Amino acid sequence: MVSIDEVARLAGVSTATVSRALSGRGNVSDSARQRVEAAAKGLGYVVSASASSLASGRTRNIGVLVPFIDRWFFSTVLSGIASALMRRGFDITLYSLSADRAERLEVFETFLRRQRVDGVIAISIELGDEETARLAELGLPVIAIGGPNPRLSTLTVDDVAVARLATEHLISLGHRAIAHIGASPEFDIDFHIPTRRRQGFELALADAGIPVHPALFEPADFTIEGGFRAAKQLLGRPGERPTAIFAASDEMAIGALLAARELGYRVPEDISVVGIDGHELGEFFRLTTVDQFPRGQGERAADAILDELERPGLPHEPGRLPYDLVVRASTSRR
Repeated sequence: MVSIDEVARLAGVSTATVSRALSGRGNVSDSARQRVEAAAKGLGYVVSASASSLASGRTRNIGVLVPFIDRWFFSTVLSGIASALMRRGFDITLYSLSADRAERLEVFETFLRRQRVDGVIAISIELGDEETARLAELGLPVIAIGGPNPRLSTLTVDDVAVARLATEHLISLGHRAIAHIGASPEFDIDFHIPTRRRQGFELALADAGIPVHPALFEPADFTIEGGFRAAKQLLGRPGERPTAIFAASDEMAIGALLAARELGYRVPEDISVVGIDGHELGEFFRLTTVDQFPRGQGERAADAILDELERPGLPHEPGRLPYDLVVRASTSRR
């Protein structure tokens, strides 16, 4: 094993300077830092996590609370978090929170109390008062991505505005018979994102003087398969056929595209489709979407929590996350 003393001798500095240079804490000149990093790399020296933790009181590890790890949106946010943490020398510990109250309580009462993390990021999880209180008792910085929580630093997307933007795009193209693929009640949890997106959809219709038709709403489960089934229901019903579909997620929108084509409809000539998310498959399917930059959400959350660690006590205002309409070939004029 290469020791810190060998790195110090090769770099021509003290062991204290090596420690400061490799930990990122304390003042070290650029030239000294470069010599230390070159020496450490040349010798294959890696800072001992346990020794660094004892010296600094930090674990250099961030805990992440997430409701799903097998859904595209959450895995993409996680990817952004992991990349940003790695760039700054931090590890990540994942805690998957289910709807089971006992399992969730175990995370807050046991796992997070083991002092193995320096901070916590919660991804699109609506924390109850008791859970929020448990986090506060840890005395660690916490960043929540999702809806507002007055007791936590939060990064939020305005889901009503996002849905309005998608719907207004369809209205601007001359569509009036616009269907919406949303979510059934069992999926309307954690900040009620499907409900808020349906509200934005209906507000955009009301502003344009377009009545809301219950027959033009179909619930699904935020998957491609669910969107496929929902679109088949919407397009196969007797009566007025929609000329456009707004799906509350890109995966459901992709399912709607596939359903329309299977039923013999041309996209966008016969029916326009728009989604929300910025899914990586959107470019392949030429899907018009409102991109909410999920990887960027993760990077921003990681940077925010590391900034809190470096500058404790500074107030952090809730942040609005960006979104943008990306027009591709799945929408056209009526």
